[in-house]
Amino acid sequence: MGGRNSDLLLTAIAPAVWGSTYIVTTQFLPDFSPITVAMLRALPAGLLLLLIVQKLPTGIWWRRAFALGALNFTIFWSLLFVSAYRLPGGVAATIGAIQPLIVIFLAHFWLGNKIRLLSILASVIGLGGVATLVLTPDAMLDPIGIAAAFAGAVSMACGTVLSRKWQPPVSLLTFTAWQLTAGGLLLVPLALFVEPTIPVPTLKNIIGLAWLGLIGAALTYILWFRGVARLDSAVVASLGFLSPLVAVLLGWWFLQQSLTPYQMIGMVLVIGSIWLGQRDTSNTRTKR
Repeated sequence: MGGRNSDLLLTAIAPAVWGSTYIVTTQFLPDFSPITVAMLRALPAGLLLLLIVQKLPTGIWWRRAFALGALNFTIFWSLLFVSAYRLPGGVAATIGAIQPLIVIFLAHFWLGNKIRLLSILASVIGLGGVATLVLTPDAMLDPIGIAAAFAGAVSMACGTVLSRKWQPPVSLLTFTAWQLTAGGLLLVPLALFVEPTIPVPTLKNIIGLAWLGLIGAALTYILWFRGVARLDSAVVASLGFLSPLVAVLLGWWFLQQSLTPYQMIGMVLVIGSIWLGQRDTSNTRTKR
């Protein structure tokens, strides 16, 4: 049990750190487009890890690395960018919170995992918690933004399950390097299309990019893929609820944003859903 608790805590670090993305981007990188930030977050981190591991994919792993890099980074971050521009943040985050439910069903069809009622209940509670935490009554709905947010959740869910299904014959550090580099390379043409001239970075910009790239990408995705390999897919996906929770707390602490009683209820629901979701995992497989 101790080892499993360690796996949960280490994996939870990733979505918790991802919750800092909004505040770091807005405060340290206000003049950069989100797609450019995504590219500068993924590609340098991937290349740095590749330099460390000095190992390239072989055979089928070229295709798999680019497929996973596209799902986990290129497509997911691009659609996140579209939804963020066309929807209020609360709506985008709430729709994105459907990802754990998608993972449950994909893991059933692709990995043969049982669909457990408790996991579905935990995901629904978590979705309600995120909605209570970030959704405002006057939020406007945009069909394209909704479609982008939903498709982004599907992309990340597919990447999570396939990362579990395709266990590579290399270390997690190498596996992360392949995906980050592939995803970053695929983001380059999109970034150049959206922002042909990238602003010259200031020291403040470099600090923000270093946090997002080295900590928010390289380190966190090593921990995330480690958790994907060791824990039940539904449990890993449910930890993603921590991102909006941390984002709200950081906004309250550093930006003096309000924290209402309804948001506090949402926090309790999110934490409760994560606890409930990892209760019913007696048949969780561990990495051999």
